[in-house]
Amino acid sequence: MRFSARNLLLGTAVVLVLAVGGAWWWATPEPEGVPQVPEAAEEVLPLPPEPPRVADSPEYEECLGKLRDDAQGALAFAEAWEARGGADGARHCSALALLALGEPERAASRLENLGGRTTVGPAARAAVYGQAGQAWMVAGQAVRANGAFTLALSFTPNDPELLVDRAIAAGMLGRFADSLADIDRALAQDAQRAEAWVFRAAALRHLERPQEALRDIERALQIEPGSPEALLERGILRQLQGDTAGARADWESVVANSPDSAAADLAQQNLALNAAGPARR
Repeated sequence: MRFSARNLLLGTAVVLVLAVGGAWWWATPEPEGVPQVPEAAEEVLPLPPEPPRVADSPEYEECLGKLRDDAQGALAFAEAWEARGGADGARHCSALALLALGEPERAASRLENLGGRTTVGPAARAAVYGQAGQAWMVAGQAVRANGAFTLALSFTPNDPELLVDRAIAAGMLGRFADSLADIDRALAQDAQRAEAWVFRAAALRHLERPQEALRDIERALQIEPGSPEALLERGILRQLQGDTAGARADWESVVANSPDSAAADLAQQNLALNAAGPARR
C-alpha cells in the first residue's frame, strides 16, 4: 500500500541511494585513488504505483487515477474537491500531485500534516509519513526525512521498507552506525532484500570495515545476480583495495548490462575518473 523510495526517486528498479542517496553512498570523500561521483541531478518525479488509501470514495479513486497522466489536473480536482469537503482523500491526492509536479517540499509538508490529523489505521498513517519522508529526501532535507521516517516507524516499527528508508536518511547525515542498525533490523525481517545488503555494505565501507562490506555485496549478488547497484558498490570496494582492474570490470559490466540505469551513469563516471589517473582524481 506504500510506494518505495526506489519508485519515488527514479521510477525504475534503481535504488534511492543512486539518486538523492548518492550524497552519502558515492559522493562522500574517500581515500586517495577512489573515484568520487557527484550527486545525481534532480529528476521529474514519477508517482507511486499504489498509494496508501486514506479514503474510500469514487472521488478519491478518480483523483488518484488522474495522477499518472495529468498531475496538474489531479491537483485542480483535489483542490476543488477539498473546497467541497473532500477532507483526507482530497488532501492526500493534492500532496501526491504536488510531488509529481516537482514540488517535494510542499508535498512533504502536506503529507506530514495529513499523517498527524488523519483517523485511518496505523499502517496507512505509517505509509503517509513514509511518503513525507521520501518527499523530504527528494527535497534534500535529510533531517526532516529522518524525522518523518521515525514517525512512520512509531506505527509500524518492524516495516523493512521504512527501516531501509530511514537508514538511507541517516547515511545522508553521516550517521553510518545508525544506518547500519536500521538495515540490520530490516534484514532481520527479510534477509532476501538485495538492496538492503548493498546499503549495508556502503555503510560498512564508511565505517572502515571493507572486508565485511565485500561479504555483504557478495550476499546481495547471490540474491540478485548482476545487480547493477551491487556491482557499482563492489567496484568502489575493489578500488579501495587497490584492485583497479577488478573495479573497472565491475563498472564496465554495469554499463554493458544496465545501460539506461542511474547505476550505469555513475559507473561511467567512475570509469572516466579511473582512466584519467591519480592526477585527475
